[in-house]
Amino acid sequence: MFGFMDKSQVAAILNEIAVLLELKGENPFKSRAYINAARAIEGLTEPLEKVVAENRLDQIKGIGESIAQKITELVTTGKLAYYEELKASIPPGLIEMLEIPNLGPKRIKTLYDKLRIDSIEKLEKACKEGRVAILPGFGEKLQANILEGIQRARALASKHLLVEAWSVAEPILNELRNHPYITKCSVAGSLRRNKEVIGDIDFLVTSNKPKEVMEYFAGQPQVEKVLAMGETKASVLLQGGIQSDLRIVAEHEFPFALAYFTGSKEHNIVMRQRAIARSLRLNEYGLFRSKEETRDPSLLIPCKDETEIYERLGLHYIPPELREDHGEFEVAEKQPIPELVKYEDIKGSLHNHSTWSDGHQTLPEIVETMHAHGFKYWAITDHSKSAFQAGGLDVPTLKKQLAEIKKINQRLKEQGIDFMLLTGIEVDILKDGSLDLPDEILAELDVVIASVHSGFAGGEAEMTKRIIKAVQNPWVNILGHPTGRLLLKRDPYPVNIHAVIDACAETGTWIEFNCAPDRMDLDWRYWPFAKSKGVKCAIGIDAHSANDVIFLKLGVGTARKGWLTPSDVVNCLPIPQLLEALKQKRKRFNVA
Repeated sequence: MFGFMDKSQVAAILNEIAVLLELKGENPFKSRAYINAARAIEGLTEPLEKVVAENRLDQIKGIGESIAQKITELVTTGKLAYYEELKASIPPGLIEMLEIPNLGPKRIKTLYDKLRIDSIEKLEKACKEGRVAILPGFGEKLQANILEGIQRARALASKHLLVEAWSVAEPILNELRNHPYITKCSVAGSLRRNKEVIGDIDFLVTSNKPKEVMEYFAGQPQVEKVLAMGETKASVLLQGGIQSDLRIVAEHEFPFALAYFTGSKEHNIVMRQRAIARSLRLNEYGLFRSKEETRDPSLLIPCKDETEIYERLGLHYIPPELREDHGEFEVAEKQPIPELVKYEDIKGSLHNHSTWSDGHQTLPEIVETMHAHGFKYWAITDHSKSAFQAGGLDVPTLKKQLAEIKKINQRLKEQGIDFMLLTGIEVDILKDGSLDLPDEILAELDVVIASVHSGFAGGEAEMTKRIIKAVQNPWVNILGHPTGRLLLKRDPYPVNIHAVIDACAETGTWIEFNCAPDRMDLDWRYWPFAKSKGVKCAIGIDAHSANDVIFLKLGVGTARKGWLTPSDVVNCLPIPQLLEALKQKRKRFNVA
């Protein structure tokens, strides 16, 4: 039986094997063979399961007989004994050291061979003693960078990407909702507020049989360790090292507890102050007619849901995503919060990759999967030639892709299928602010995204000037992932984002909200300013595989934190209006 692993998962394991082989000091050609095999799998234009079933893997360029057998084992069983044995043969500390910036497999092996360093703790000690700097190929600067990387990794150890948290929390949430002893259930905390990075996961339930519910929660397969368990609260460690708390409250307490544990802390402080100003007390147990802290049920003001709590405090309802004390109270005092964008509003994604560059899906596969998801269009914006490591497209290759997309769209039209591929490119912004493809080819495309992918070392003034020059190009529709951040990995590059937003407003350039889980860029905190300048948002998945579509749902949740409404988001537009909107900048510059 097939279907245990798709091609992106298989390719990821092949790439990991290559890294593990480097850590062991194996022949570089052996590592390269696995990398080549991974690329071959990613570039398949037919289902991997079909190739395996027909025993044709070794007919594919880049896949030898031995690796073909391993891929077959992975696809048919979901496991690979060779991979597990290889991983077990390497000290775990060496694998953990791969998380430190500037440390690749070769350097880690050198550290192990020369200094017997097999843990982050030993690495830190050796750096502080100056023993790393004197190794060939290291030096004082790299040693200092390694120390800084260790401190950063520790600071972020308890932080997790939103997608990682939801992937663990959602199965548990579904189990709790279906439990016969649970009447109400929700996540709370930063997860419910759709923060791009979360600390721990909070579950809140009501039940008349708390002991049974606690035991059920602690017995979930995602639970690795029970940290504490009381009568109404349990703390556990989930897979991936995420701590989670389950709280059980009384039925009448649920709305108050949900509001309190959703937070944020700053939002809750203002809520409590508003209660005090009305001679009331608000806490996780209720809203009370009292000037002192209390849980006295005789003083409780019943509220059936959070909406009533806000109404009692003179406010319109504030959605969880906005509860950050970032202007929500000033609006909610006067009028209802605007209807924020929802996943169902999105008609398609404007930033996606295919097998023409570094994506894992062919164009026909993209049409099939995204149409099945109910989308109306999908922009194909593969990398341009400067992104050579991602298989970037030069002009002749891009023209061939355009011809294929034209044929696909014609076929869809003839078959009466309500779906369209948009032509496009993610063009690199070069160091001087120019683009790495000529205007002549950009003029032939529906969507042009301009992004910075290299040269982060300059100062703020230089980067700002560079990006502003790019958005002044009349053919650029969208500024991609504007600050270049990689959450929990890389800080944003130095840039005056307010000046960039001003330039986008002046030129009619849209700004991307890139909802790849480690980007979520432009940061939600900047969107109210962008909105005030009239700048539109283009939500893009930056999709590389079919599974990436989940990023759109999570990304929309985080985009809501920036007060984005359907009218602010261009890919809420139906295809005729979107195509017309894409021409507006060109008309402004008189190049249409």
